[in-house]
Amino acid sequence: MGLLAGCGQQRSRDLQVFYYNEARGVATLDPAMAKSQSVMWPIHQIFNTLVVLDDHLNVQPSLATHWQISADNLTYTFYLRSDVYFQDDPAFKAGRGRKMTAFDVAFSLNRIINPATASTGAWIFNDRLAPGGCKALNDSVFELKLVRPFHPILNILTMDYCSVVAPEAVSSYGKDFGRHPVGTGPFGFKYWDEGQSLVLTKNRHYWEKDSLGRALPYLDAVSISFYSNKATEFLKFRQHNLSFINDIDPAFKDEVISKAGKLREKWKGIIHMEKHPYLNVEYLGILMDPKNPLVQGSPLKDKRIRQAIAYAIPKKQLMMYLRNSIGLPATGGFVPDGMPSRNAQLVKGFSFNMDKSLALLKQAGYPGGKGLPAIKLSTAPENADIASFIARQADNVGIHIDVEVSQKSMILQQTAKSEAVFFIGTWIADYPDPENYMAFFNSKNPAPPNYTRFNNKEFDRLYQAALLENVDSLRYGLYRQMDQLVMDETPVIPIYYDEVIWLMQPGLRGFNPNALNMVQLKKAYFVKQP
Repeated sequence: MGLLAGCGQQRSRDLQVFYYNEARGVATLDPAMAKSQSVMWPIHQIFNTLVVLDDHLNVQPSLATHWQISADNLTYTFYLRSDVYFQDDPAFKAGRGRKMTAFDVAFSLNRIINPATASTGAWIFNDRLAPGGCKALNDSVFELKLVRPFHPILNILTMDYCSVVAPEAVSSYGKDFGRHPVGTGPFGFKYWDEGQSLVLTKNRHYWEKDSLGRALPYLDAVSISFYSNKATEFLKFRQHNLSFINDIDPAFKDEVISKAGKLREKWKGIIHMEKHPYLNVEYLGILMDPKNPLVQGSPLKDKRIRQAIAYAIPKKQLMMYLRNSIGLPATGGFVPDGMPSRNAQLVKGFSFNMDKSLALLKQAGYPGGKGLPAIKLSTAPENADIASFIARQADNVGIHIDVEVSQKSMILQQTAKSEAVFFIGTWIADYPDPENYMAFFNSKNPAPPNYTRFNNKEFDRLYQAALLENVDSLRYGLYRQMDQLVMDETPVIPIYYDEVIWLMQPGLRGFNPNALNMVQLKKAYFVKQP
C-alpha cells in the first residue's frame, strides 16, 4: 500500500502506476450513484457495461458480444460473453469471483429503477422500460423491452449507471457497497483512505485482451489523490507525482497555453497537451412561452431582436480573450462539436455580422437600437465575464443588456420556473446521441430540459420520426433538420462548443481522449523517457 500512496511513477520501481488527482473528492463507488465525473472516472475502471463507446463515441460490444433488435424496435436481445468473472472478494464463496451471467445484468439494471436504491440514474429508464422489461432468458441471454421505440437506448446502456454489479456484494455490504465495489472491470478496489488516496489494482482475471492477444490492463494500479487546491495539483503534476491533469488552474493557464490555445514553446517536451471536443454547449437561452407575462413584456419575443443579438457577438474574440481559445465559436447548431451527426459543421447558425444585426434591429422598428428597452441577462458567477463581454458587444449595435449575477442554484430555480427571460446556460451530454440535445426543445418535456418552453409542431414531428429511425445517416439528417429549425426560430443562441485540455506526462501511452471526457485506463501504460 505504502508504495502507491504518495509517490510518482518515476519512484514506483517496476510498477506501472497511473496517478491522478480528484479535487472534488469521490463520494461513492456505487454505479447506481454515478452522477458526477469525479465518481464516474473510478467506477469506469472497476465495472463493465453491456456495450461501450469507442474513442469516436460509436457503440461497441463489451459484456455483450452482439445484440438483436426486433422489427418493432421494442425488444433488444443481448448475447453475453462466457469468459467474464467478477473480481475476487470476500462476498463470494472462498473469496473467489464467480462467472458473470445475464441474471447479474438483470439484477443490476432493475436495481437502478428500484425506488429502494434511490439511484440518481433512475431517470434513464423513465417512461422507456416496459413492465418487467429487464430480464434474463438464460445465463447468457439478456432481454430489454421498451414501451415505445427509443433508438438512443444503446447509448444509455453505455452509461456508468448501467454497470454490472455483483448481487452478493450488494447484499453483503448493503449501504456500504459504495465503499466496497465489486465488478468485472480491468481494475479492482484495493483501499480508500478518506481524504488521502483511493487505490485500485489490476484485475488479474480480467477478460479483455489487446489486438495481439495480450491481457489487459497493462497498468498495475491506479492511485487517486484528493488535493482540493488546483494550484497544488499543477505543482504535483510538474513534480511528476501525477500522470495527468484534466484542465488547468486559471492562475497557470496563460503561462502554459497561448491565447491561440497552443502549448507554449518552453513547455514542449516537458508536457504533452491534448485538446479535444467536449460534449458541452454554452448558450444564451430565451424564454418562448407567449402566455408568460414576462415574455409578453419583453422585446425578445421578436425573433429579429433575438437574432440581432446573435449576430452582434464576435465569438472568436470571446474564445481567445476569455478562454485561451479552449473551445470553438458556436457558429453551427445547438448540438456541439464531437457528435457524429456533425451539426456543428453542417447546421447554419450565427457568425459575427454587425451589418445583419443592425438591419434586423431596423426591421424590428428600432434603428440603431433607438427606443429598444433594456434587456436583463441572468447568469451565474462563473459566466459573469462572458455575460459582460456579450453586453459590451451588443451595446455596439444599440442593444442595451443589463447583466444580473446570481448564484447558480438561483439561476437553475428561475429557469425551471420560467422566471428568467434571458439567461446563460450549459448543456452537457448525458449520452452521446444528438437526441440528448434535441430533447431540450421537445414541447412534451418540462423544464428541465425544456428551459425555453420551445413549442413547435414541425420540430415535434421530426423528433418522433428520429426516435423510429435505425439508420444512423438518416437519423442524423433528421437531427440536423431539427437543429436548423431551432436556429431559425432562435430560442437559444449557442456561444461556444466546449473543449477539454488534458496535460500528460510525456511517457504516457494508450490514453486517449473522447468527447465525453471519460478516463479509460485499460490500455494505458508508460514508456521510459530519455
